[in-house]
Amino acid sequence: MKLATFRRDGAARIGLVHSGDARLFDLAAAAIRDRAANPAFASMLALIDADDAGLDAARELFERRGAEADLSLDVGAVELLAPLPRPRQMRDGMSFPTHILQSSRGSRAVSALARHGEAAFKAAMAEPLGELPTVFRKVPIYYITNRMVVGGPGATIRWPRYSKLMDYELELGVVTRRTRANIPASEAGRHIFGYTIFNDFSARDMQALETEGRMGPAKGKSFDGANVLGPWIVTPDEIGDPQSLAVEVRVNGDIRSRGVTAGMLFSFEQILAHVSQDETIRAGEFFGSGTIGNCCGLELGRFLEHGDIVELEVEKIGVLRNKVERQD
Repeated sequence: MKLATFRRDGAARIGLVHSGDARLFDLAAAAIRDRAANPAFASMLALIDADDAGLDAARELFERRGAEADLSLDVGAVELLAPLPRPRQMRDGMSFPTHILQSSRGSRAVSALARHGEAAFKAAMAEPLGELPTVFRKVPIYYITNRMVVGGPGATIRWPRYSKLMDYELELGVVTRRTRANIPASEAGRHIFGYTIFNDFSARDMQALETEGRMGPAKGKSFDGANVLGPWIVTPDEIGDPQSLAVEVRVNGDIRSRGVTAGMLFSFEQILAHVSQDETIRAGEFFGSGTIGNCCGLELGRFLEHGDIVELEVEKIGVLRNKVERQD
């Protein structure tokens, strides 16, 4: 199933995406018509908390009522929100070796730009990549990001005033289900509710400055709307192997990069097992894969401009589209 959160009559509702991603089946409205209101359809978190019983109820309801046209809306006629507007927690990783190496070089280049100008930036971008630090193969590396600044598909992202270098980042992400600590890697797949696209918008000049302090990222990643999720959550049965999905980045319709989700240093199952060591992972948390290689401007030395429209596409999920605008 593909499951979305959308706004209707001023309220957030959840729907089942169907008809080639063109229609949204309003689960709460259908439940009322079918029998009675189902608390599992009150929000995406409520559906996640309902676990298999909630998903089964959604499937069965669509089978019974999906043909009733007035229970579905055109996707283009509603405001899509982030499928999980307020995750219970958000963590983001560093899982793809190409990105780790190239973004490190890019960060050095941004620092050189701030100190010495464009020529120094270009020279730094031409430096050899070097070797992957061994720590990235020892344990999954991640940070906790701001769950209160989640944006959704179609939203205009306001460029933070303190930054001159705005960037996109294409990531695959998972939403958890069930609450547990010390999850064995062999059982961690059962704790994945579904997959979505994550655009980890980044103020690169601020991020480069902050990393000199050996903490963070902070304001480089945390501003209103920065953590964009969408367009919906896709359940694992429709994804298959999450490390074989084709991806593409487009800016104003022009292809910036293509790639594939293969090559994660640690699988999502291994990441969940690691993070849950003596730490309870709750249903409704979000884990980002880290940026897929070549899928951000920092790696390419090419950043966003005012008014750019960014489209991130992941096979079997869809397209996450946002516009960026300067505030000044």
